[in-house]
This record gives sequence, C-alpha cells and structure tokens, in this order.
Amino acid sequence: MSASTTAETTSGPATNGRGRGYAKGRAKRAEIIQTAILAFAEVGYHGASLRDIAARADISHPGLLHHFPTKAALLEAVLEYRDAVDNEAFAEDLARGTDYFEALVRIVERNQVRRPLVELFAGLSTEATTPEHPAHEYFRRRYDRLVEQSTEVLEAHAARGGLAPGVEPAQAARSIIALMDGLQVQWLMSLDGPRAERVDMAAHLRAYLALVLR
Repeated sequence: MSASTTAETTSGPATNGRGRGYAKGRAKRAEIIQTAILAFAEVGYHGASLRDIAARADISHPGLLHHFPTKAALLEAVLEYRDAVDNEAFAEDLARGTDYFEALVRIVERNQVRRPLVELFAGLSTEATTPEHPAHEYFRRRYDRLVEQSTEVLEAHAARGGLAPGVEPAQAARSIIALMDGLQVQWLMSLDGPRAERVDMAAHLRAYLALVLR
C-alpha cells in the first residue's frame, strides 16, 4: 500500500465527513438566502424578521444566527447573490461578443422569469432611499456604477457616430437605467392581468435603445 493510499485510508473518512458538513452548511446557507429573498420581497426588509425567516427555512433561530448574525448581514448576502446571478450571465454574454446594450436586454429577459428577485429589488430600492436603510449605500453605489459604465459605452458609440442626433451620453445612460427599473415595477403590476396585456420589459427596452442608437 502506498503512502498516499495510507493517508487516504487513515484521514479520508474524517476529511469526507468535514466535507459533507461544509457542503451541508453551504446548502443551508443557500436555502436561507432563497427564503430571505421571498420574505423580503413579500413584506419588505423591515417587515421580515429573522425568526420568521428561520421558521420558513426550517432552521432554529440560533441556527440562522450562526450563518447570519444580523438581519443586515443576511440582506447583504441576498444582494450579493442577486449581483452574482446577473454579473455572471452578463460577463458571459460580453465574453461571447454580445453588444453591451444587447447584454442588458438579455438581463431583462432573464428577469421576466425571476419574479421573486424582481420583487425583491423593486421593494428594496424604494425602501433604501432613506440613508438609514442598510441597503442605502449598496443602491447608491449601484446606480453610480451603472450610469458610469453605460455613459462610457455611449460615449464610445458617439465617437463612432453610433448615437442618434441630439443624444447626450450621460443623460441617455441615466434614462436607460431608469427605464429598466421602472419597467420592472410596471411588469410586476401587470402580472395579475391577462397574459396578452403583460408588460414585455425586453421589448420596451429594445424599442428605446433603437431610438438612441444608430
């Protein structure tokens, strides 16, 4: 028996046990985040309690606190999850050569089948307008970053003659981000109506971009 085989034999079960424990902990953490998304979307950050989220996730309150010691820490994890979902897909689109604004449209298309995340974002972005809200700085930085990025891309388009006459990059960038967020609210409001009357967020964003880009 080789030394490596001996090591695997003597230490393997304990290592595997720890690995299973870590995997189980990660799975429970992910479940808590998904549960928190639904809770925050339904009743808002202030309306949701850690005890309620723990009960929904089938974990004790102390058990939840082991993963997330405060509600603010849980909110941060939820927002990080949402960013990771969007950023990974956005980066993959850009890596495949997709145009920046077409990649934005694809984010909107994906959001049309992710109602809980859209509800979460719409509700939190409204709550977070007050400086005391724990997500206030997150949303402030988010808007600053998105407007800056979109402005840079639009300025590059302008340098190549790729903008419609009279379009100012910084103003158009802010309008695009505002349109995306506003369409989310209108889409959510339309979901209880007839399917044919539901707001098509991607189609409206594409129509606006067609007015701005040449």
